[in-house]
Amino acid sequence: MIQAAEIEKMSLDERLQTMELLWASLARTPDAVPSPAWHGEVLAARRAKIERGEAEFLTVPELKERLQKPTR
Repeated sequence: MIQAAEIEKMSLDERLQTMELLWASLARTPDAVPSPAWHGEVLAARRAKIERGEAEFLTVPELKERLQKPTR
């Protein structure tokens, strides 16, 4: 198994490429990666909000603008 010290020796590009390879590997077997229970709870709450007509939807430009604002 690769050690943390070996990762630290990699360049930024090498580390990013390694992350992409790991992500692609995990994505090929999504059922092998369990989703925590709270993910389902969040999704259910969001769906309920949509069904009640209380959800707020943003365009991509609106989202980008919101993300650029400092948080309080």
